Amino acid sequence: MRFFRRAVAATLALILAAPAVATPALWKFGDADTTIYLFGTIHALPEGFAWRDRQIETLIERADTLVTETKIDDNPATIAALFPPPDPTLPPIADRVPAKSRQPLIDLIGKAGLPMAALDQMPTWQAAFQMMGAMMRDLGAERGAGVEQVLTPRFAGNDKKIEALETASQQLALFAGLSEADQREFLASIVDGRGEAKKDYARMLRAWGKGDDKAIAAAFDKDEDMTPHLRDILIKQRNAAWTTWLKARLGTPGTVFVAVGAGHLAGPLSVQKMLADQGVKVERVR
Repeated sequence: MRFFRRAVAATLALILAAPAVATPALWKFGDADTTIYLFGTIHALPEGFAWRDRQIETLIERADTLVTETKIDDNPATIAALFPPPDPTLPPIADRVPAKSRQPLIDLIGKAGLPMAALDQMPTWQAAFQMMGAMMRDLGAERGAGVEQVLTPRFAGNDKKIEALETASQQLALFAGLSEADQREFLASIVDGRGEAKKDYARMLRAWGKGDDKAIAAAFDKDEDMTPHLRDILIKQRNAAWTTWLKARLGTPGTVFVAVGAGHLAGPLSVQKMLADQGVKVERVR
């Protein structure tokens, strides 16, 4: 499924071509005493990828609060509750993907050194996340070089506020709550997309580096395999919730730097469009 291949690719780290210094798109909105910047991110980048130019550095210094997509729950038990104990009644993991994907899945599991018996007893979405992690390691992903991972210590080190739009458990619950059919599609997409991950990521990174939100939106729009149900859950509903949060955040004075996945700031379901629909003027500043 192309949507999930792009989602996986957006967390991988190899690039075919990119500008020497990226200039991702940036928007802002606000009122008399509050300014909120919206910055689309790539969650994992090649080591040394340059995206913090003078304008971004100035905004980082000026902002008193960083807002990211997710934060770790204060209570670890909240996340643990999403991971059920091993279930020996589940079908073998290889039987949960189409026939054409079974051997590639087995090969990936073997290459990653993951225990097949353990995967067989996991919910499909959980096994898919194990496969995603294996794929990242296989391709040398540098999640620590991702935008959020770079920004967070910059704010924490200066005793600034760090907030989030979701908790980790809320985000994981989106996948745990998918139908079994959708979970299996997720798993199969990771396996089937191995050969295209580098190309998909390179295209996405080039678009992001040039601030081309139209190209980012087109990549998701042309995804024939993304069902309306998944688009509603993973994009529309989350963006709507974030829009409500951001509009309410205008009630607290200050300068806020919001860093979320670039796909949430592109296309007709973008956060900016939803804010505009609610009467909030959003200005693109680059």
